[in-house]
Amino acid sequence: MNGFASHDLDEGAFGEKSGLQGGLKTFDAFPKTKPDYTAPSRRGGQWTVLILLICSVFSISEFKTWFKGSENHHFSVEKGVSHDLQLNLDIVVQMPCDALHVNIQDASGDRILAGELLKKDPTSWKLWTDKRNYDHEYQTLSREEPSRLEAQEEDAHVRHVLGEVRHNPRRKFPKGPKLRRGDAVDSCRIYGSLEGNKVQGDFHITARGHGYRDMGGHLDHSTFNFSHMITELSFGTHYPTLLNPLDKTIAATESHYYKYQYFLSVVPTIYSKGHQAALDSTLYTSKPSHSKNVIFTNQYAATSQGAELPENPYYIPGIFFKYNIEPILLMISEERSSFLSLLIRLVNTVSGVMVTGGWLYQIAGWGGELLRRGRKKRSEGVLDGKLADE
Repeated sequence: MNGFASHDLDEGAFGEKSGLQGGLKTFDAFPKTKPDYTAPSRRGGQWTVLILLICSVFSISEFKTWFKGSENHHFSVEKGVSHDLQLNLDIVVQMPCDALHVNIQDASGDRILAGELLKKDPTSWKLWTDKRNYDHEYQTLSREEPSRLEAQEEDAHVRHVLGEVRHNPRRKFPKGPKLRRGDAVDSCRIYGSLEGNKVQGDFHITARGHGYRDMGGHLDHSTFNFSHMITELSFGTHYPTLLNPLDKTIAATESHYYKYQYFLSVVPTIYSKGHQAALDSTLYTSKPSHSKNVIFTNQYAATSQGAELPENPYYIPGIFFKYNIEPILLMISEERSSFLSLLIRLVNTVSGVMVTGGWLYQIAGWGGELLRRGRKKRSEGVLDGKLADE
């Protein structure tokens, strides 16, 4: 059959022998079957197409994962010696500018007259509330919307942070709404950046004549209104497009003698892309040089409380931001493995799918054969019974 008997059942007839090629075939560790002894089937072709599709899907998924990279979070003690901390503020208080005092008192005992370093623009509270209703971005701290939480979560990823910084290189405070004829000038917009000591401190906005001695006279308590709208509050380099916990929040009260307190825990943070950038970021100190793959900033967690105070000199109404600098450094890096590791994963994935597919194909074939044999035996028994009755 097929010339096999004419060779006296010589096993070597199954392979061609021709010089060096025939000699090398004796070392072949992967036995082959002659094409004459294989029979293609429709089920085998369908199974092969399915295996190829699964391999393609897994390979594309592996490539996407490799191209996107992985994000790693690493905490360490801050090694650099820092002295200054930049504070960025953009807030509207529902009181005239000449009735407010803005100061910083830190743990080192220094007092910074922030009111002289920050800009103050008279404005209308109604203009800003109209802007809030139009933008639908401002919200009260007591109600966290899902869209805001998603935006904060997105701003915590390296790719998004680096993209925002690259696409928005201008680090300026946005312009506020223009005063119109007939608008009541009853509020003050306080905004700008200032340098303070990198220690625990208290940034506060109080009324004139309360908390500090002032030659301007004592204000009537009935004129107090510390309702406020925070557009931005951040530490470090000013990145206006990144959303911080207190950004775009509003707090309003009907009480004149009211105290708002915000407690902030500030954590120095480094965003870096690439393994080398992540290593280099640990070498920077308090005044690092920024690059397109390394961003130095600060994150903070915030809690707040507010209460109406008794109207006596022992209690000072106002807006108080108490911040504490944590002695740790958070490094968030996005890294991508080498192309060789990607190839190894692809080979492992494709090989695993093919081997598993072969096993499943054989098991399915054996199972089908057993079912066919069982049906055949039952059918033969029925025929024998009929013949016996006849």
